[in-house]
Amino acid sequence: MRSLAPLPKEELLGLKRAVAELGSIGRNLNQIARAANQGQLVTSPGRDDLNAMLRICEALRDHVKGLLVANLKSWEHGSA
Repeated sequence: MRSLAPLPKEELLGLKRAVAELGSIGRNLNQIARAANQGQLVTSPGRDDLNAMLRICEALRDHVKGLLVANLKSWEHGSA
């Protein structure tokens, strides 16, 4: 494994940002679930909130997919 090249700095930073965003979404959903499980009155997220979460998740998916494609291309060009 030591002979593998590390991820380029921009790709690593992009992945770290994606993980941080997903962590934030997960914490928010956990708080809602915990409150509901404790019998607290929970007003569910509204349509706008759910659409915003969906857009964030889709954007993160597309970003990570782009990073993976770029990484694959760099490996292909590096071995050619």
